[in-house]
Amino acid sequence: MNGFERRRERKKKDILEATLELFMKHGVRKVSIAEIADRASVSQVTIYNYFGSKDQLIYEVIIYYVDKIWGEYDRLFKSKMPFPDKIKRIIFDKKQVANQISGEFLEYIMEEYSAGSNYIEKVYQEKALPQFMELFEVGKAQGYIDQSISNEAILLYIKMFKEYMQQEDVIQNILPITEDFTKLFFFGIAGKSEDTSCK
Repeated sequence: MNGFERRRERKKKDILEATLELFMKHGVRKVSIAEIADRASVSQVTIYNYFGSKDQLIYEVIIYYVDKIWGEYDRLFKSKMPFPDKIKRIIFDKKQVANQISGEFLEYIMEEYSAGSNYIEKVYQEKALPQFMELFEVGKAQGYIDQSISNEAILLYIKMFKEYMQQEDVIQNILPITEDFTKLFFFGIAGKSEDTSCK
């Protein structure tokens, strides 16, 4: 990549970052191209030259956001963090909680996914799902997960936890009892006997 291409990619990333920041805070409809241009320190013409229309910019910002979130997950999966702490981060990390972003922007993302977005589905199927399955196998090997439980059931279980976390105001009530929730996640209401509990 030559100097011109690097500058072009840098400018495009600046526009995407500025747009994402504004969409996260204010939603999509309330944010104008003029505001994005001002935040990114570029002209409105430059934005149209790069993206053609606001609709295309919205689409590319969603892709950018999905890539950014996946990058955080990928680093988490590949880290040397203990298995229980990884699960805690996946469930409780406030950065991933939907009420931390504009509800309207989240609706756009969900509409894109519901409409059968090839990109979001591709990231999930080709990147996220294999990493989750590998993580579950590590959990089973280390004794944190019952080996008789299918990975599909565990994935659904995590999804249920996360969807609850994404409800409005839930996170503020849950954070003080994070440890209790983690124990429920791993051991259920009945818990585990002391001699088989995870260290």
